[in-house]
Amino acid sequence: MAVDIRRYTRVIIRKNKLYLQGKSMIDGSLIWSNSKYNAWWTRDADYARDVARITGGTAMLFNPVVGRTAVL
Repeated sequence: MAVDIRRYTRVIIRKNKLYLQGKSMIDGSLIWSNSKYNAWWTRDADYARDVARITGGTAMLFNPVVGRTAVL
């Protein structure tokens, strides 16, 4: 049985060559990472677009198996 790598594709947020990692529980500030593999992710494209709009970033498709990103 072959593995369909498309099933691993997710949506992440990129801004200024950094990727949204999360939100600090202490002060509510956003945490950004230079690694797309550490990025917060979702499979809900509409929700990702909302998060991108709020943060000023860009919603990106990301497949960690092949390491590719593309603008959503």
